[in-house]
Amino acid sequence: MTRIVRSLNARLHLFMAIPALALFAVFFVTPLVRGINISLTDWNGLTPDYHYIGLDNFIEFFKDDRAIHALRVTLIFGLISPVLLCAMGLLYALLLDRPLVGRGFVRTFVYMPAIISPLIMGYVWLLLINSENGALLEVLEMFHLESWYRDWLGSPDQALGVIIAVNLWQFVGYAMIIFLAGLQGISPEVIEAAKMDGAGYWKTVRYMTIPLLIPAIRINVITNLIGSLAVFDVISALTDGGPGYSTESMSIFIMRSSFNGHTGYATAVAIIMFIVILIPVAAALKLMQKADYDN
Repeated sequence: MTRIVRSLNARLHLFMAIPALALFAVFFVTPLVRGINISLTDWNGLTPDYHYIGLDNFIEFFKDDRAIHALRVTLIFGLISPVLLCAMGLLYALLLDRPLVGRGFVRTFVYMPAIISPLIMGYVWLLLINSENGALLEVLEMFHLESWYRDWLGSPDQALGVIIAVNLWQFVGYAMIIFLAGLQGISPEVIEAAKMDGAGYWKTVRYMTIPLLIPAIRINVITNLIGSLAVFDVISALTDGGPGYSTESMSIFIMRSSFNGHTGYATAVAIIMFIVILIPVAAALKLMQKADYDN
């Protein structure tokens, strides 16, 4: 009888998973297979005619200097931003987890930019710091301090740093909220025991708090990695990939290639981008699992 009940439960679980598996197949597997098929063609995205050209699009990617530069920009942004977001989010969370006056207001103030579209936030910052009629320039001119102003978005060496800073300012609140949730899930007795053993604040944070925050760190690292490596909105709003192509990410490169009649090539680059995102995310998951086992 017990075996029959177990068999029925297993079949019921499988039956209940069918809707999720069907949605996964329709919205992920099918487009992925279709994309792989298109990436092997010279389709221009407009006419129904196309020819299979094998791996030529993938080979062309590694010969395309502009594409390699877009890959470099994506990796720089995608690897620096998550580190800064996690570090600053953790610092904010540690500060605002303490009994401070007005901490609820500060939490709301820090988190609020994260609920706004990155495209809109990018345009807001463009209105503040653009070199023609930006609010910052006008304020400096009022005090005759215009010599302090620098055209950061017009500098190939500084534009990407500005984009990273704007992204950090907008999404640090998201990381902070996740860390706050993790901190509030830590038992106060654990922290008190560490203090009774003579551990100072920073030693408690290093050896007790951070190891117990591994689940929150995992969520922040994975979500920020995926979002940063697929960055599009904020770059499109602030620089549109410029000056020149100095801040062009793979997402923007894919869009432009597709609109220029190279849909097959753009799809091949999109698949490469998928792999570029998959590798660091898988590595981060592996490291986080190892950290779980160690703790």
